[in-house]
Amino acid sequence: MRTTQRRRPAPARGDLWKGWSAPSVRSAFSAAFAVVVVLVGLRLTVRDDSHAVTWLALPPLAASAFLPWRWVAGVGAASMGVAFAYVWILHGFSMARVAGHGMDFLVVAVSVAIAAAVAVVRERDDERLKRLTQLASVVQQAILRPIGERLGPFDIAARYVSARSGAEIGGDLYEALDTEYGVRIVIGDVRGKGLDAVRLSSTVLGSFRHVAFERPDQRCMVTDLDHAVVRNGGDEDFVTAILLQERGGTLEIINCGHPPPMLVRDGVATYLESESMAPPLGLGPSAQELTVRLQPGDRIFLYTDGLAEARKDGEFFPIRERAWSLIGHGNTGDGLASLETALRRWVGGPLTDDIALLLLDYRPD
Repeated sequence: MRTTQRRRPAPARGDLWKGWSAPSVRSAFSAAFAVVVVLVGLRLTVRDDSHAVTWLALPPLAASAFLPWRWVAGVGAASMGVAFAYVWILHGFSMARVAGHGMDFLVVAVSVAIAAAVAVVRERDDERLKRLTQLASVVQQAILRPIGERLGPFDIAARYVSARSGAEIGGDLYEALDTEYGVRIVIGDVRGKGLDAVRLSSTVLGSFRHVAFERPDQRCMVTDLDHAVVRNGGDEDFVTAILLQERGGTLEIINCGHPPPMLVRDGVATYLESESMAPPLGLGPSAQELTVRLQPGDRIFLYTDGLAEARKDGEFFPIRERAWSLIGHGNTGDGLASLETALRRWVGGPLTDDIALLLLDYRPD
């Protein structure tokens, strides 16, 4: 029975805004600003050095890298005040002597104006980039429709782990449909990044959503999808993909140049690989099916190459070794959340590529 229940996936931590306002960036520039203030303070402690006042041009310039322009203006006003007080005290409270340092005050004033202008431009760029990132997220969610928790004999969960910088979006794709020919699933990865990749990803998904209900033979679906990529992609464009079809407890797999799916059964994880892999879509794949007989409790894990290529100090993330502990038990949604958490801890920094994840739990009863 086809389910109509849809659950909007929770935003992953990789989708959250990362810019000049990110806590790590603010902390770094706050530390740098503190260092500048200390250096200026030490320079001002040198007695009888009236030229030290020009050092007060540095704090507002440093603040412009991470503070709002109003705060930068406040830092600049404080610098001007300290400059005046320093010269005034240094010359025995003589206003006439203070007036002789007009050029030094001018240097500080110009630096304040420049710092405030830099902060204004930076804030505008940050806001623009933030809006573009949010727009990219909306586009991605529109293409990758939410998948229900139950589909045919499967409990199913999908997760998109974004590694984009700014508004850069990738071409990872997935879909799962319950048809009269059985449950049909696709996961793939478009070559390249940006809008061209998203456009081709949308083309592949649109074609799959059509032919999945029309073609009784999964191999014909591969041919249709290959033609769609050829017609709509460039000369060097291709899409790695896996198509799965479940009918009566039998899983039929066609792999077109994609990282192999993983079967987790009784605490053991094995890759489901055929003797020969077909080329990616767009390169004329000759479809070869791998047939697997499923058992209740089997879990099928599908992913894109962002996971296969994730590494720390040159060492790849041990997907197979940790599969059972991360995705072998509990519900499918929690399994993918645990996997993402473990992956980010392993990498210890930003991911280099987007990742699409699908986890199927075979529960025919």
